[in-house]
Amino acid sequence: MAFLIILITCFVIILATSQPCQTPDDFVAATSPGHIIIGGLFAIHEKMLSSEDSPRRPQIQECVGFEISVFLQTLAMIHSIEMINNSTLLSGVKLGYEIYDTCTEVTVAMAATLRFLSKFNCSRETVEFKCDYSSYMPRVKAVIGSGYSEITMAVSRMLNLQLMPQVGYESTAEILSDKIRFPSFLRTVPSDFHQIKAMAHLIQKSGWNWIGIITTDDDYGRLALNTFIIQAEANNVCIAFKEVLPAFLSDNTIEVRINRTLKKIILEAQLLGVLKNVTFTDGWNSFHFDAHGDLNTGYDVVLWKEINGHMTVTKMAEYDLQNDVFIIPDQETKNEFRNLKQIQSKCSKECSPGQMKKTTRSQHICCYECENCPENHYTNQTDMPHCLLCNNKTHWAPVRSTMCFEKEVEYLNWNDSLAILLLILSLLGIIFVLVVGIIFTRNLNTPVVKSSGGLRVCYVILLCHFLNFASTSFFIGEPQDFTCKTRQTLFGVSFTLCISCILTKSLKILLAFSFDPKLQKFLKCLYRPILIIFTCTGIQVVICTLWLIFAAPTVEVNVSLPRVIILECEEGSILAFGTMLGYIAILAFICFIFAFKGRKLPENYNEAKFITFGMLIYFIAWITFIPIYATTFGKYVPAVEIIVILISNYGILCCTFIPKCYVIICKQEINTKSAFLKMIYSYSSHSVSSIALSPASLDSMSGNVTMTNPSSSGKSATWQKSKHLQAQAFAHICRENATSVSKTLPRKRISSI
Repeated sequence: MAFLIILITCFVIILATSQPCQTPDDFVAATSPGHIIIGGLFAIHEKMLSSEDSPRRPQIQECVGFEISVFLQTLAMIHSIEMINNSTLLSGVKLGYEIYDTCTEVTVAMAATLRFLSKFNCSRETVEFKCDYSSYMPRVKAVIGSGYSEITMAVSRMLNLQLMPQVGYESTAEILSDKIRFPSFLRTVPSDFHQIKAMAHLIQKSGWNWIGIITTDDDYGRLALNTFIIQAEANNVCIAFKEVLPAFLSDNTIEVRINRTLKKIILEAQLLGVLKNVTFTDGWNSFHFDAHGDLNTGYDVVLWKEINGHMTVTKMAEYDLQNDVFIIPDQETKNEFRNLKQIQSKCSKECSPGQMKKTTRSQHICCYECENCPENHYTNQTDMPHCLLCNNKTHWAPVRSTMCFEKEVEYLNWNDSLAILLLILSLLGIIFVLVVGIIFTRNLNTPVVKSSGGLRVCYVILLCHFLNFASTSFFIGEPQDFTCKTRQTLFGVSFTLCISCILTKSLKILLAFSFDPKLQKFLKCLYRPILIIFTCTGIQVVICTLWLIFAAPTVEVNVSLPRVIILECEEGSILAFGTMLGYIAILAFICFIFAFKGRKLPENYNEAKFITFGMLIYFIAWITFIPIYATTFGKYVPAVEIIVILISNYGILCCTFIPKCYVIICKQEINTKSAFLKMIYSYSSHSVSSIALSPASLDSMSGNVTMTNPSSSGKSATWQKSKHLQAQAFAHICRENATSVSKTLPRKRISSI
């Protein structure tokens, strides 16, 4: 019986809505009286029948294209109201309804809305105009509908005059969440904002970035299109094309229509303020309207698949709009979800980590070329728009790198092959110094050792050489403040002391064998060995002290190289460093001059010649060092200075002590007192003969020798007397070790023995 009643009702409604509107009552699709009337707007027909005259005549036309899904929604509203009336929910209050078919047409919906706004207990055609509708009592208290967002917007703007509650069941346009424009609108479906966000999320999870959009030419479609474009651009998705179709399609232009049925039913019918605070459940989930009038529901993600020529729609997941996640029910569906990634929808192949996107001339950002990241840049994700810069101070990256690597800290390490070689050379130098010291100690009383200034002077020089070799170890290993300050100071002071001692030796040799009375007088006044050594060394100590006080060397972290960090000693002051080396060079030059003047001394006293060679080696080494040191960069800069120190140290050490060691070990027959005296006698005889034959020497000695005659016999007598006095003088040297010679010589002189 109930089924028959429903069929009859459906038949009546279909007949009523398919005929042209003759009277206002014909316009109503379904109605039922009650204490509270609820209005309904449903697009039961797809469109109005078009004719050539219809645009010219202001009348409601016949509707065509029956929609069974919307008709079922209308029945759902009627059924819900009848259930409420048959329950105790609203005791003593009966709900009525007045439902209209909008025919999917805005003008029809507006005509129905005018009847909703008519005054209570008055004719349905009476709508009063007021400036304030606060006390106005409309015949209908609330409206359900309508379906399409475009129609809903127009209806809602009219209902806003009386703030009549309107509950939409499928109007999803995002603009309807704006409570400034649509203050009385509520809906039981989420906003398109969440739907579009879910779609963008799904596209992103599928790995697509090159898609097309098909939308309808109405408010709903246009607003959804604009919102989706914004969401797509935020997710780096490009729109390959946009197609706008007519809003209403006939059955001949579409094969599949997704029909939505109203799932959520309004259980109460109260004023707008009450509706906004309504909370209800379906047995498992709780529903309520948010501040925008949107219901807290989500979406079903469905997959359209063609199987055996038939299109099927399968539910794959639920979209939780509050947490922005997809809820997948089972593993099989998860696998189906993953299969979406196999569908390629990209304009360009994705750029792998280590590459960046280089936009082409295309207007789409999804069409690009992949370019490798340059050195010291990286990318660690796919399709990154630009490469990230590494911290050049601490990290580096090769070309097409996916990460930054820590720079390796470098310095002249103890394990470095060059450092080991230099250390071996320094150790050999120290061993050589010790061997020379032992040899000189065992031959303390020999003429060779005595002619070198005695064991005390030799020990001081050897100690300086030892310290110079030892100072090279401070140039190797991880730089510390102590080693940076010690290495230059130790080398500078010890090398200056060595040069100062050699300077006194050069001065002593020149003084012993000089026959020029003016030069000998000057040298005799100048020769103060201890004072010279302390003064020369003290000046260098002052230079180094001021250096350490005002601009001391420190450890510097050099990050200018692309892949390594160089730990090095920064000298603090190039001026102080140059002053220290320049002062040593000045002393070496003075020593070189003195030694060069005494280069023709007797063989066993010919130390000056070897000192000259040693100073030349020093100058060559350090002159070469300056450009090399200035152009060398990296961890081997200290090695350059070590090499120069070793060359100059070995040069002076070998030139000073190897000839003497050779005489002591291999020429013992000439390392005797008699052999030295014989050589001195021979050299002195040659020197006095040169003086006697020199006109300048004769003039200088005219006041100290026997008067001579102009005759040749007088000259011969003078020569014989000088020869005799010379023999007596050197016999006295042999007995007394440096006493005065005969009065026939120009001046007294000091023997170097």
